[in-house]
Amino acid sequence: MLRALITTVPFGSVDARPLDLLRAAGIEYVMNPLGRRPTEMELCELIRDVDLFIAGTEPITDRVMASAPRLRIISRVGIGLDNVDLPAARRRGIAVSYTPDAPAPAVAELTIGLMLSLLRQIHTANRRVRTDGWHRLMGRRLGELTVGIVGVGRVGRGVIRLLSAFGARILANDVAPTRDVGDATWVEKTDIYERADVISVHVPLTARTENMIAAAELSLMKSDAILINTSRGGIINEADLAAALRAGRIGGAAIDVFCEEPYSGELAGLDRCLITCHMGSMSIDCRMRMELEATENVLQFLRDGAPVQAVPEDEYQIQEAKVL
Repeated sequence: MLRALITTVPFGSVDARPLDLLRAAGIEYVMNPLGRRPTEMELCELIRDVDLFIAGTEPITDRVMASAPRLRIISRVGIGLDNVDLPAARRRGIAVSYTPDAPAPAVAELTIGLMLSLLRQIHTANRRVRTDGWHRLMGRRLGELTVGIVGVGRVGRGVIRLLSAFGARILANDVAPTRDVGDATWVEKTDIYERADVISVHVPLTARTENMIAAAELSLMKSDAILINTSRGGIINEADLAAALRAGRIGGAAIDVFCEEPYSGELAGLDRCLITCHMGSMSIDCRMRMELEATENVLQFLRDGAPVQAVPEDEYQIQEAKVL
């Protein structure tokens, strides 16, 4: 009997169909016993004697793969691939798949929610009315502001579509600025940093984007600008962001993703920073779709030798370029 490891948490709690599909295919599965993202060492232990791996954001390194000589496929629940050593998987003949479209609507909507919460101080009002009395807080409207979107892929395009309803002025930047982005204006990243009232980041974590926004970039921003990251931890330098917030060099930030998760760093102690727990994809419909597609990738691979949503070649090339 084939054996599958499922590490992403939660899995099957929104809809049991993915687990039903595995059982119907005669696949024995083991759920993550930790209830959180495993470390590399923990994953090395969990993955022994596993043929199929339905994975989250834990580090899937060459060392982890070496601990699983039977492993045939890594099926990522989600879009990010920075945690998977793709060149190592290729060397070992391990297929890798992902679910790139499923989480995009939920992440885009959370991004808009974070913008509104920061601009209207919703999170602050909620806290203060419970602890510090009745204070009506003044805020700003999205429709009166300039919003900069760095990274116009699936999520970035979704954010732009939602922003259009508010009437905001939209600036956009991408490594390949050829897509139709409605009323957005293509500009350089420095233009966004200098001109935008709201800056939202939607890029993958690669060698090119790691620490993409650090002290130098933060120094270009308006003193009342707000910065949002719902993409990946490591793109914004957390220490530099904390320093900028403490000094009042920017107005605020909303961060959903961190270098180390669960997060317990200095940003958690700053009122100017709204923190959420990597919950961009956590809507019922998107989570269900992600888990179902990840399972279908595994089953399709077993039937035909190739998953439905195999990781494209350019993702391998990006990581190989970093190694070189």
